[in-house]
Amino acid sequence: MAKTKKKSKLKIIPLGGLGEIGKNMTVMEYEDDIIVIDCGLSFPDEDMLGVDLVIPDMTYLEENFDRIRGFVITHGHEDHIGAVPYALQKFDCPVYGSKFTLALIEHKLEEHKIKNADLRCVVAGDTVELGCFKIEFIKVGHSIAGALAVAVTTPVGVVIHTGDFKVDYTPIDNEPIDLARFASYGTKGVLALMMDSTNAELPGSTPSEMELGRTFEEVFDRVKGRVIVASFASNVYRIQQIADVAVAHGRVLCFQGRSMVMIMRIAMELGYLKIPEESIVEVEKLQKYSDNEVCVFTTGSQGESMSGLFRMANANHRLNIGKGDTVVISASAIPGNEKAVGKVINQLFQRGANVVYDRLADVHVSGHARREELKLMMRVIKPKFFIPVHGEARHLHHHALLAQELGISPDNVFVMDTGSVLELSSRSCKLTGSVTSGNVLVDGSGVGDVGSAVLKERRLLSHDGMFAIVIAIKRSTGELAAEPEIISKGFVFTKDSEELLDEAKTVAKEMSLAFAASDKTEWGNIKNTIRSGIKSCLYSRTKRTPLIMPIFIEVD
Repeated sequence: MAKTKKKSKLKIIPLGGLGEIGKNMTVMEYEDDIIVIDCGLSFPDEDMLGVDLVIPDMTYLEENFDRIRGFVITHGHEDHIGAVPYALQKFDCPVYGSKFTLALIEHKLEEHKIKNADLRCVVAGDTVELGCFKIEFIKVGHSIAGALAVAVTTPVGVVIHTGDFKVDYTPIDNEPIDLARFASYGTKGVLALMMDSTNAELPGSTPSEMELGRTFEEVFDRVKGRVIVASFASNVYRIQQIADVAVAHGRVLCFQGRSMVMIMRIAMELGYLKIPEESIVEVEKLQKYSDNEVCVFTTGSQGESMSGLFRMANANHRLNIGKGDTVVISASAIPGNEKAVGKVINQLFQRGANVVYDRLADVHVSGHARREELKLMMRVIKPKFFIPVHGEARHLHHHALLAQELGISPDNVFVMDTGSVLELSSRSCKLTGSVTSGNVLVDGSGVGDVGSAVLKERRLLSHDGMFAIVIAIKRSTGELAAEPEIISKGFVFTKDSEELLDEAKTVAKEMSLAFAASDKTEWGNIKNTIRSGIKSCLYSRTKRTPLIMPIFIEVD
């Protein structure tokens, strides 16, 4: 008898977004076909000194570039689109997303001077075929326009990836999440569900964006001076609500901050933001209006040092904030940004402004589902296997427990790590290994050229500074040609530390005598010996360990 051909498995491989907030990227693979869901970035941790951005390691995709059929983007937040320019520099394949999502991506591609990208616009209800994958886009609610979930029909079954979402029954655009379509898939049978875990710790349901309207009405009713609103630039629904209230109270609108101005322009061109042109004024013309006729929208809700709000709080902006101004910070601090946000709030109070933020009033609601909404989606979709995604370890863990509370077998719940490979058939699901994954650091125009060694040196420099000692030696004899010179940066002030520096010079001179009797092949070892000697000398006197650099110059 002929052997029965072994059926292939569907592989799900997250390259980012698990065990972290941001850098979302998921690979789906079946035989010769690969699709990629989202392609985001994250922002550097405090110990990633000098690093601008962090993107996923795409080594696995580079090794399989000829099998990539396309990128599918759920929405336009940075943690889902930020790495698209870096991907398209390597892979020539189509990118699918909603109108607003693609507009934001297109702007990024222009900044990176990437032309002729194959961007394909879809709307909720559209279906595209990429290789063996049939992908339907489903409307979801989130804190940005054009958010979509995807239902991927594969040769082994349907996999639904929610992207970021919330269940908002009264959204500003009056287009709620399409629960009926999710239920339709649930009735037919869903093999696996990958669902946003960001708010899996929080009980209840996330409030509707519409509920913030009352708070903004109260603010504009009682405030007499200027109102400055700091919010996520991409949350055009929030901007629309506040703009409507401000205009109704007789105020003109001024947009500040590069990303705020850019996204506002795109949103108005595409019809997502509807503001009368006569209500928008440039910053130079605000002097024509009294303070109680002005509302300013700005970036900086996360305390970013180059943002409009930060510069206003530090008197480095044309719209410096002072007494009589009211600042509304309509956002919550992203984990890791709490200190920066707190610092800006303190500075604003010190300048005499009144600050309204999430601890004092309902000026922000999340764009992510809480536990009751997550339960609803699981009940509606009824997946056989469940994979929590988009969250730190604790979020994934709580989401997994929630699935088990709803009756999904623990054996069918998979908390994955970035780079893990999950193989699915129509009946089984198991972890089978891992692929290359991790962080690629972007520093200026450099992508991936800053590694652990460079970061370690930067941390050393930031802690105790640098101590360089320049030693000139005679080429012919290896003897000292002059007194060693010392350069101290961030360690000690040379004019106040002459005794310490003289001692370090003496140590260097004594150890440099070995050059005269050595072969050049041994100089590396001698440099290490000098480095160790100076390190011991400096530590014994200061209890600090700067980055020590012996520099030797040969002279005739």
